[in-house]
Amino acid sequence: MRRRVKITGMGPVTPAGIGREAFFRGINESVSRVRAITRFDPAAGPFIGAEVLGFDLKDYAPEENAKRLSRHTQFGLAATILALQDAGLAPHEAEKLNPTIVTGTSIMDIDKISRGVQIVAKKGARYSMPSTIYEASSVNVPGKIAEYLGVPVRMFSLQSSCCSGLDAIGQAADLIATGQSDFALTGGSEAPLSFHPLLEFNAAELNPANDELPAKSCRPFDLWRSTGVIGEGAAIFVLEPESSPRPALAWITGYGYANDPDIRAGSGLRGSMIQALANACRRPDEVGYINAWGPGHKQIDAHEAYAIKKLFGPELPEVPVTSIKGAVGTALGASGAIQTASTVLTLIHGLLPPTLNWETPDPNCPLNLSTQLRRLHPRVAIINSHGLSGSNTTLVLEKACPS
Repeated sequence: MRRRVKITGMGPVTPAGIGREAFFRGINESVSRVRAITRFDPAAGPFIGAEVLGFDLKDYAPEENAKRLSRHTQFGLAATILALQDAGLAPHEAEKLNPTIVTGTSIMDIDKISRGVQIVAKKGARYSMPSTIYEASSVNVPGKIAEYLGVPVRMFSLQSSCCSGLDAIGQAADLIATGQSDFALTGGSEAPLSFHPLLEFNAAELNPANDELPAKSCRPFDLWRSTGVIGEGAAIFVLEPESSPRPALAWITGYGYANDPDIRAGSGLRGSMIQALANACRRPDEVGYINAWGPGHKQIDAHEAYAIKKLFGPELPEVPVTSIKGAVGTALGASGAIQTASTVLTLIHGLLPPTLNWETPDPNCPLNLSTQLRRLHPRVAIINSHGLSGSNTTLVLEKACPS
């Protein structure tokens, strides 16, 4: 018999704000956090992205040496500390709950790796840095979280491209539901805004190759959109079974994933939505809100909109949809987790964040969007995520009724 799974704490570290309250305020503002990045050699071309400004690990873990930790590990650790505080838990309290840590990170710390390569090329093989293979790895995120807890845990890092964070939450929820764990820390963390791989994202046309009006560059579902914008950040959650004494912020009731059946990026989202809703024992007409992937990419947005239209049919105009990417960019494997944090807050407060830069409706994306903050009270919400190589993931959240 499967147990119900609840979120009892959350720790967002995002360009829109750090911590639950700051993120809630920031994501509901009509303000884009996409900016020009000027710290790189201008000869390589312009760069833009959505950065987490003002972040200092010492504000959360003063005993840690930030210089020895990759930025994605720093984000993940800070987000964990915030999530535990939000749940009212001390780290040692997890020991008796068979704790599990499941995190998602799409790429390793390529900047640290490339700097190591440059040093060896310049000075010789004797100057290679063995610490790189530990610090740059994505598994260092859950590893550092486990070290912070200071109790025996089971942990793993999941990599399914940009779906990594949402898949991590889904897999962790399944461990709670099946009784394999009574406590999970889960989510995603990503920090790709270094020279590498940002240079390659620009070359692949997955990030704008110019810095003109950066705040307007990410335009989810807009007729004049071109491509998405890369962001960074993390969101970690505390998951527990319904028997836990801590109150639920929201319930995780469904999880599904599917690959694209053809070359159309995002076309498999219909399959992941169907699977997630089936697992939640919910019909499409019971969904009151969709937190869409919507990165602002010409093809991906259109294919997601088509998948949503095929699933919801004539009910589509009644289902409110948002994309938060115009505000915070696409933080790769952390994006789905950041969307989850936003959706939890929507279910708690009844406020839907605006879809920034959606100015000219696209007939191929006939979704119920708005550039304004909307006051609605959905009870069932779905979150979509799409990644390279055709991965797609959907999570179903439901409103927690006050006790």
